[in-house]
Amino acid sequence: MRPSGRQINEMREVSIEVGVNRHAEGSCLIKMGHTHVLCTASIDEKVPPFMKNSGLGWVTAEYGMLPRATNTRMRREAKTSQSGRTQEIQRLIGRSLRAGVDRVALGERQITIDCDVIQADGGTRCASITGGWVALKLAVNKLMKARLITSDPLIEPVSALSCGIYAGQMVMDLDYPEDSEAGVDGNFVMTGGKLIEVQMSAEGSTFSREQMDGLLDLATEGCVQLRAAQLAAVA
Repeated sequence: MRPSGRQINEMREVSIEVGVNRHAEGSCLIKMGHTHVLCTASIDEKVPPFMKNSGLGWVTAEYGMLPRATNTRMRREAKTSQSGRTQEIQRLIGRSLRAGVDRVALGERQITIDCDVIQADGGTRCASITGGWVALKLAVNKLMKARLITSDPLIEPVSALSCGIYAGQMVMDLDYPEDSEAGVDGNFVMTGGKLIEVQMSAEGSTFSREQMDGLLDLATEGCVQLRAAQLAAVA
């Protein structure tokens, strides 16, 4: 029995509310159970210096957890003193979203995705990627409506889900009680049924090739559901 009472292939309840920030070109609040992340997309009509005159667009991301996102208060991170975890997650979000972008079609501009965790209960990086794509899509829609680009540069929705081995069972969408006790923990980033990135590690017990394949099957099943939620949110 999972602590939440869910079935092994059952995700937490997912909701995506769009247009939650009146200033950002794209925004949403994604909730996966008790994990809540605010995602905003900001368009800049120039690219970083290393991309100048390349004809290619750029998508990058920043990630952070608010001080009371967890059960005890954390110190607010300054950009100059970000933890290794924060830096690793925001790089993951950026490269995951870029994998689903035709950067030629985007044109020489940058879109920054900001992911701020309001409340954390496991899977914050996965929720950030999933919600980040929704914010990105809404920003791209504004570029198309303004005729600043002629075709949609977003190839496929990008979503992510955690799956792992808890109490000897392969389970979908780990919450914090499961994540903290999992023998194996994996994060799967996917688009159109294809893999972008897999982060998987033993946290106390080894795992077999068959178990890895089983977790991938669970993640694929879950990402199909997340894709449907994303497309419904931006419809």
